[in-house]
Amino acid sequence: MVDVGDKTNQKRVAIAKGQISLSTEAIRLIEENANKKGDVLTIAEIAGIMGGKQTSNIIPLCHPLQISKIDVRAVIVDGSVEVTSEARCDGKTGIEMEALTAVSIALLTIYDMCKAVDKEMVLSNIRLLSKTKEDI
Repeated sequence: MVDVGDKTNQKRVAIAKGQISLSTEAIRLIEENANKKGDVLTIAEIAGIMGGKQTSNIIPLCHPLQISKIDVRAVIVDGSVEVTSEARCDGKTGIEMEALTAVSIALLTIYDMCKAVDKEMVLSNIRLLSKTKEDI
């Protein structure tokens, strides 16, 4: 793990995004909240938050951070679900891994919840949109 002990605390924010393409039937079930496993978008958002909070436990050598906020939003857009996360902390190292993990876990949750209906889902375009830091 990289030594960040001599760095000063800064306000850090990261925003990440990704998407999952789904069949028309899977999208319909999500829109109608008729998926057998439950409310896909809400459960994916909660799973993303939970996943982001566990980042240092699942990514080797990733620093545990005192996270002040993780927000995850999943919305249907043109035959896919787009997931966006925002993660914040005051710390010595960045929070982009938490934002990216939150998106990835939310997308994997959608995959898991829809796999009985759609065998051809594709997760894609998982990326960091922005990363900022400012002195406290």
